[in-house]
Amino acid sequence: MKLASLKSGRDGRLVVVSRDLTRATPAHNIADTLQQALDNWERAAPQLADLAERLERDAVPSVRFHEHACASPLPRAFQWIDGSAYVNHVELVRRARGAEMPASFWTDPLMYQGGSDSFLAPRDPVLMADEAWGIDFEGEVAVVTDDVPMGVAPAAAQRHIRLIMLANDISLRNLVPAELAKGFGFLQSKPSSAFSPVAVTKDELGEAWDGGKVHLVLMVDLNGKPFGRANAGLDMTFDFPTLIAHAAKTRPLAAGTIVGSGTVSNRSIEGGPGRMVDRGGCGYSCIAEMRMAEIIAGGNVRTAFLRFGDMVRIEMKGSDGHSIFGAIEQSVGRYRPRNADGM
Repeated sequence: MKLASLKSGRDGRLVVVSRDLTRATPAHNIADTLQQALDNWERAAPQLADLAERLERDAVPSVRFHEHACASPLPRAFQWIDGSAYVNHVELVRRARGAEMPASFWTDPLMYQGGSDSFLAPRDPVLMADEAWGIDFEGEVAVVTDDVPMGVAPAAAQRHIRLIMLANDISLRNLVPAELAKGFGFLQSKPSSAFSPVAVTKDELGEAWDGGKVHLVLMVDLNGKPFGRANAGLDMTFDFPTLIAHAAKTRPLAAGTIVGSGTVSNRSIEGGPGRMVDRGGCGYSCIAEMRMAEIIAGGNVRTAFLRFGDMVRIEMKGSDGHSIFGAIEQSVGRYRPRNADGM
């Protein structure tokens, strides 16, 4: 089934969406919000699945589904944890600055805890005060869990994945070095992220879901042109059950926890940095990786980070060519506080 949260209050209004993303029906008789459904998943899931089947048969009232009317599936969440499952991406970044990558990075996932109190809607603009901050997008896949016990093994963690969606983990690249130099992690350099209009259950992906990875191409466009076409199932060093187990090593995870894959990244056929899409490669899922590839290839950066007015689109299609999650499509604009106090 496919679920979405229409913009309404802080936590949205839960609807079930048709497989072709054209129609929706309210789910308030089962759960008002997606978080309520996740808190009572064993009871809510069968009822939502039944509602989804009736929607497909036109057996329930429905309305036209508009992606622009959606908040992120969880407009705010108890927890947003982002991994870096594509170690190729990490290796490129370190190579570009002449740093060796510790061997442990191939066996012990990198992960940070992001802000989860105010996600952007998938069609809302990304508003920033200064282009000099180095505004970047990061195309990712993310999963939503139910309650996960502390110390869960990866094999058991797979059973706690309830929903899958796409993410734009926005980064302010030029603020990252100073923050990391303090030795205390990201804060200002990781503003609000956005997620796809629709979150789907695992069965909606069919054979593309292998229990831990999504074997489909993540389509990233910048200003209407293909920027990334990386396969999310390739070169993923740590699958989602491994990431969940890593996060739950010392604490339980509450229902509604979102776990991100990190920037989807594929190696080139030769094993090095990927090529641009217009040069026959799979491109990149963030600008930073493209810049690193440019440094490695020629020593100079040619690609700028996002400018005001730029447009980013992130989407994934099934084998039938139809969009699975809907599209994240965000323009970049200037944030203008209403007065000197920032209000």
